[in-house]
Amino acid sequence: MPAIRELEDAYERYVLNNEDGFVDEFRRRIEDFGGRPTPLQYAENLSARYDTDVYLKREDLLHGGAHKLNNALGQVLLAKYMGKERIIAETGAGQHGTATAMAAAHLDMPCEIYMGERDITRQRPNVFRMKLNGAEVVPVTTGRGTLKEAISETMRDWATTVEETHYVIGSIVGPHPFPTMVRDFHALISEEARAQLHERAGQLPDAVLACAGGGSNTMGTFHHFVDDEDVGLYAVEAGGSSLAVDEEEGVAPNSASLSTGTEGVLHGARTKLLQDGDGQIVESHSVSSGLDYAGVGPELAHLVDEGRVQPVNVDDDAALEGFHRLSQREGIIPALETAHAFGYLEEHHDDLGDVVVVNVSGRGDKDLAAALEETEQRDLSNAPDMGEFSGGM
Repeated sequence: MPAIRELEDAYERYVLNNEDGFVDEFRRRIEDFGGRPTPLQYAENLSARYDTDVYLKREDLLHGGAHKLNNALGQVLLAKYMGKERIIAETGAGQHGTATAMAAAHLDMPCEIYMGERDITRQRPNVFRMKLNGAEVVPVTTGRGTLKEAISETMRDWATTVEETHYVIGSIVGPHPFPTMVRDFHALISEEARAQLHERAGQLPDAVLACAGGGSNTMGTFHHFVDDEDVGLYAVEAGGSSLAVDEEEGVAPNSASLSTGTEGVLHGARTKLLQDGDGQIVESHSVSSGLDYAGVGPELAHLVDEGRVQPVNVDDDAALEGFHRLSQREGIIPALETAHAFGYLEEHHDDLGDVVVVNVSGRGDKDLAAALEETEQRDLSNAPDMGEFSGGM
């Protein structure tokens, strides 16, 4: 595995040991280009609703509208230090693809993004954003055309072009050192949130909530709280329409790998997976493209096994109601991925303590068409009535 050894060597030299001032340049660029630090906002209306102090870590205000730029900028910069000449990446909801395309344009690197054809249909605005930044978007037509297949195709490309290409993997998945390296770039989230809350409230939170798919946002939000044993860490997964697995059809109508998965190997990592009794990966489902993945990062799975992280989940309806609630109560339209955390907050706020931090991992502009379509198919308690506009828009 020369490619993995080369990347591990570069990770240790540049990221861990700041050789040639890599970390200094990364932090300067993520501030100047990305807009860090992002705010920690006190959510007045949600706090009153739950009789709990709710703080929002506003990663939706990072350049690009999601937390993904932390890792994308770090890895594209690392590729420059390694002497690579080409960037490839996979994407599900399009947020990682968009962030990688932005970082590649910023650092003058050619870039190709692999994306499942089903996700291309669901996330057309992000496809346009990637192309605007000069990236080539490569449709993946195998399987269900979602994130799992996009990762597989990107790894096939990388395996044959590794001498000149760096694969900017988008989550804490894949072989070492990807899981720890991606976590380290995203750990700015918890580093800032911990210091900001201490300055604002003079204490640590009782609970930290983050949505969980592959787990990049989750580990970035949790990392600097892991050693604070009194802080509850809640990874909110997509419960979809059911937590069951239909082995005959090879489908799990959810993406709750931490809650229901079993141990196996996917994309070079041993972790919790949605799989059948023969170890075959089943197709996952979520109303949010970014959580639609049959696995999860190995470190997050380990923290669940150790009892440090609590895996929880909400179904599609609760996530959509969370999407509308944050929009209406705080004036923030969240990504559908993020909305799962607010669905859980609504249902379990009494169990979370007096001070809660929720990571707003991304903004929902990309999801407006999908949210409207999904909302019209359901009887949600807090959705706006769009019937009067039918046929007229």
